[in-house]
Amino acid sequence: MSNTKIRIKEFLSKYFRNHDLQDDEDIFSLGFVNSLFAMQLVMFLEKEFAIKIENKDLDLSNFMSINAINKLVESKNVPTP
Repeated sequence: MSNTKIRIKEFLSKYFRNHDLQDDEDIFSLGFVNSLFAMQLVMFLEKEFAIKIENKDLDLSNFMSINAINKLVESKNVPTP
């Protein structure tokens, strides 16, 4: 597991305490996600990985799972030519 995935999982684990969250598990279907959590997740990602989440990134598919969040973070860390 990549360091990025580990950090994302550690953050999410604070909110999913009684559930062993899998990398491809849909966090929305678990029923723990609300608008406050969504804002906290975006702020965590921006601060933790020094990235900017743009309006165009605010698509549920980018935040559905650890794998999806990891893919979003990695896409933001690709240097622009």
